[in-house]
Amino acid sequence: MANQELIDALRDAEAVKFGEFELSHGGTSEYYVDKYVFETDPGCLRQIADAFADRVGDAKLAGVALGAVPLVAATAVETDSPYVIVRKQKKEYGTGNQIEGDFDAGEEVVVLEDIATTGQSAIDAVEALREAGATVDRVIVVVDREEGARENLAEHDIELESLVTASDLLADR
Repeated sequence: MANQELIDALRDAEAVKFGEFELSHGGTSEYYVDKYVFETDPGCLRQIADAFADRVGDAKLAGVALGAVPLVAATAVETDSPYVIVRKQKKEYGTGNQIEGDFDAGEEVVVLEDIATTGQSAIDAVEALREAGATVDRVIVVVDREEGARENLAEHDIELESLVTASDLLADR
């Protein structure tokens, strides 16, 4: 069932835009969900953190840098849980870490993400966490664009959950 309150908040914040947009995977779309709008709007961020908190259980939280960092931080505050940040690649300076924050080998981790289109950034984050010893089988996103992410993640034994889908956001528009 769609989270109508969150859908309304995303629409009211004007996070859903219409026009011609190039997406990060190279495709184009007639609509765009602007994560920076909903991640910087306190009302949207609060609703997202509350919704994530209802779903994460006791798992350690992980967010994909950069887009999911505000989401995982807000959810960590809501759940009083520590979290880790997964970079797209290892740093070439300082500690050289790809994963910032601590977790124990075998610990259950759930990845929080902003928007899923193909799911590749979530897959990359899960693979990095698994290589580091975490147990990861779930990714929760704010918006599933319904363009193959669920199927792509399933090929890697990862379940995709979404707070809302593109169909939810675009209904009645």
